[in-house]
Amino acid sequence: MSKNTLSKSHPIKDGLGDKVFYTINAIVLGILALIVIYPLYFIIIASISDPDAVLAGQVVLYPVQITMSGFQKILERTDVWQGYLNTIIYTVLTVILSLVVTIPAGWALSRPSLPGKKLLMVYFIIPMFFGGGLIPFYNVMSSLGLINNMWAIVLPSILSVWNLFMTKTFFESSIPAGLVEAAKIDGAGEFRTFTSLVLPLSKAILAVMALYYAIGQWNSYFNAMIFLQDETMYPLQLVLKEILIASESTMGGSGETILEQYRLANQIKYVSVIVSSVPVLMLYPFVQKYFNQGVMIGSLKG
Repeated sequence: MSKNTLSKSHPIKDGLGDKVFYTINAIVLGILALIVIYPLYFIIIASISDPDAVLAGQVVLYPVQITMSGFQKILERTDVWQGYLNTIIYTVLTVILSLVVTIPAGWALSRPSLPGKKLLMVYFIIPMFFGGGLIPFYNVMSSLGLINNMWAIVLPSILSVWNLFMTKTFFESSIPAGLVEAAKIDGAGEFRTFTSLVLPLSKAILAVMALYYAIGQWNSYFNAMIFLQDETMYPLQLVLKEILIASESTMGGSGETILEQYRLANQIKYVSVIVSSVPVLMLYPFVQKYFNQGVMIGSLKG
């Protein structure tokens, strides 16, 4: 009788130690999941609850006195919609340019025959640990004429060294050398091999890189705060930040007025998180089927 037949007819039962281990694992993972999920859930229910109930601590597991006034106050502002448009433009440009730069660079660095490969690797690694600082960065952008320019937001974001190395590792582990050699034997050059062979096999890493760069640019506000002076060019995150600061800094007058302003600021805080996060959450399902494959292969193998 074969081992497979024996195992099917007499399945191995988990012992007491295994059951205890699985139970403890399930409990720990459940607690960790709750720690991660509950704050997100609380933001959602707090954003649609009455501000007084939130401040009184009555909102714990479900919304209290549901109201959409916070969303109404945010979405009726024209600067929020302008911020949405600006962020979409910055994000789309960043993703396109980032893929154009990162994917070919990752493929080149993955080739053993690349001249000066070790020197290039060192060149890319150094900026991961050392930076010039804010003032030299500002001076460089100023000398390039990028102050109060949309490219001051896009250009510094088009290459992440970490993403570059992840892409390089993906190519090294996922593109068989035999396929590349076969393409060369058939007469394909480097460009034809990359466009006709490598790219069609790299949908996973393309989707992951697009998601990483999109999320990074969508959530970014620091460069805009430093380099943009025209408020009509502000991205959404900076617009929401300005709204929140303004609602908190205008507190004054009678006690009732201060309380009302504090209620408004507290509600806007939760609503702004929802408004800024929903578009990114809607993007994820479209790349989910590639995400696990791209991240696991690109980051662990090689």
